Amino acid sequence: MAQRGIREFHGKKMMANYWTEYLPNLAKYDGKIVLVDPKTDMNELAKQNPWLKQEKLVVKPDQLIGKRGKNNLILLNSTFDEAKKWLNKRMNKDVTIGKVTDKLTHFLIEPFIPHDKNKEYYVAITSNREGDAIYFSAHGGVDIESVWDTVVTIQVPILSSINNIKIAEKLPKEVPEEEKAMVAEFIKGLFKFYVDFGYAYLEINPIAMTKEAFIPLDTVARLDDTAQFVCGNKWGNIEFPAPFGRRLTKEEKFVKDLDEKSGASLKLTVINPSGRVWTLVAGGGASVVYTDTVFDLGFKDELANYGEYSGNPSTDETYQYTKTILDLMTREKNPKGKILIIGGGIANFTDVAKTFTGIIKALKEYKQQLIDNKVRIYVRRGGPNYQEGLKNMKDLGKILGVPIEVFGPEAHMTSIVSMALKGNAGA
Repeated sequence: MAQRGIREFHGKKMMANYWTEYLPNLAKYDGKIVLVDPKTDMNELAKQNPWLKQEKLVVKPDQLIGKRGKNNLILLNSTFDEAKKWLNKRMNKDVTIGKVTDKLTHFLIEPFIPHDKNKEYYVAITSNREGDAIYFSAHGGVDIESVWDTVVTIQVPILSSINNIKIAEKLPKEVPEEEKAMVAEFIKGLFKFYVDFGYAYLEINPIAMTKEAFIPLDTVARLDDTAQFVCGNKWGNIEFPAPFGRRLTKEEKFVKDLDEKSGASLKLTVINPSGRVWTLVAGGGASVVYTDTVFDLGFKDELANYGEYSGNPSTDETYQYTKTILDLMTREKNPKGKILIIGGGIANFTDVAKTFTGIIKALKEYKQQLIDNKVRIYVRRGGPNYQEGLKNMKDLGKILGVPIEVFGPEAHMTSIVSMALKGNAGA
């Protein structure tokens, strides 16, 4: 699974939209929140959201940035006019956090919520090999790492139900006895929401508790993007922004634009442009497996890229995607040569012959560059029309001038990785 961060705005909107479904006995979180970018007309925004001029506000960047308070990037208890002035000073301006510098382009605005600081809690949920872990502390709103000894961990094993776990009994003593039932109910509902929506990580710090409600004040969330085909309709119109400080390369931007125009999925992240090991993998889940295998075999420092093509892309889309990777791969020569892994599981509906036609077209176009870079290619694929696709790839190997090893579903999915890398640390 690929964990991909989402904006705080989208995480809170999701919670607000489904709050009564998962927390029917608690007062509803209304999700009054807006997202502001360089194109936003603030006056028009206020017309569409009258509460902006009626309530005191909180304003902060929404770009996967941590420690916003410590970096003076949160405006509290402001009027709408004060918020506009604050935004004007910061919009499209560079800011440095730690050693990372980037431009501020997205902010969220929400109501300022007066509350008892002693009722600020910390809750986080994350997936692990044993299932899912819930972390809870009565000391929210601070650097949680500095008070980690106050955090209790509640493990929810694989295939077990949160309903069978006695949450209230596991809460820390700082939570008053009369409030434990309400806190436990909130944690159970939040956990069910986390599972049903395909989250891989969800942190609320702090979450303010009132007599009847819980109000998420600060949220960090990552989704499992391989769950999009199951949960995408619930996610709504979200985006997966690049982490703060990481600007898309020209090639990543090209693939992103290609993806946005397609009904298929085309993803590319350049990790190490000088790396020797390049992947061209079909399927989001497969891309994770192949990447993990490269790491497990000790080649993490040689891995050049991460990405996937899936959802039955057209021949031309696959050609454009492959050409982008080959262009990146053949820019810098390495005396040890380079490896291209064309892999994937057994497709459900992606036409292997059609996508391989696009791949083969790109490989032919880059024939000389592949020879000059001493590229070796390893292929493994299965699915609709895979026999034709593999035959065409084998035929290409006879004329391309670079070694190509081709395997079908009879070979283990990641077997080509060990074939490609075994004994090649110094090759």
